[in-house]
Amino acid sequence: MARLLLVEDDLTIRTPLVRALRERGHAVAATSTAMDGLRSALDDRPDLVVLDLGLPDLDGRELLRMLRAVSAVPVIVATARDDETEIVRVLDAGADDYLVKPFTAAQLDARVRAVLRRGPAAADTEDPTIALGGLRIDPRSRQVTLDGAVVELTPREFDLLHHLAGRPGQVVTKRELLTEVWQIPYGGADKTVDVHLSWLRRKLGENAQQPRYLHTVRGVGVRLADPEADR
Repeated sequence: MARLLLVEDDLTIRTPLVRALRERGHAVAATSTAMDGLRSALDDRPDLVVLDLGLPDLDGRELLRMLRAVSAVPVIVATARDDETEIVRVLDAGADDYLVKPFTAAQLDARVRAVLRRGPAAADTEDPTIALGGLRIDPRSRQVTLDGAVVELTPREFDLLHHLAGRPGQVVTKRELLTEVWQIPYGGADKTVDVHLSWLRRKLGENAQQPRYLHTVRGVGVRLADPEADR
């Protein structure tokens, strides 16, 4: 049995499809909007997502892009769009399969089983959480905890911390942070990085004078370090 998430806004398609997939032994959750689908994918971590493209709040291709930024969950796009250019574009964006409406529940079930046999779901079951001392950074849920307590970060603060956590103990330059986190390829104001580091330090319960995790290397950049290892 697979845990499936169906993101489909058409009730006349969604209801019978959910019923038919459940009859075939799957556990199925369903949402009608892209943002609800994103929340459900991150919170419930299904084995596979079945995604319509024509959603009311956001194009399904944009939801696919957002999912791929944080998860390797397999995605089957099931849509009425049959243009070859669109199919290629969606597959290049990270979809694992593409099914054109109308289709039967049996056809979708076969695609689900085929995609799961290829094994991409196994990669998503590996825990990507980064642990550093009492700090835990989960890129799938975009949640950070410090000594067991949730740390509320803005999206930019999370991206900054996550980038540094991918290089523990290494000094990361402000130029690299502006390029990779802020997507500014030709440099920018170092003050932008400084301000966000200041906010991040405050939320981690430290400051520049008494750092625990975030250590500034004057004239070079900043490094994220395990406080225990630095003792």
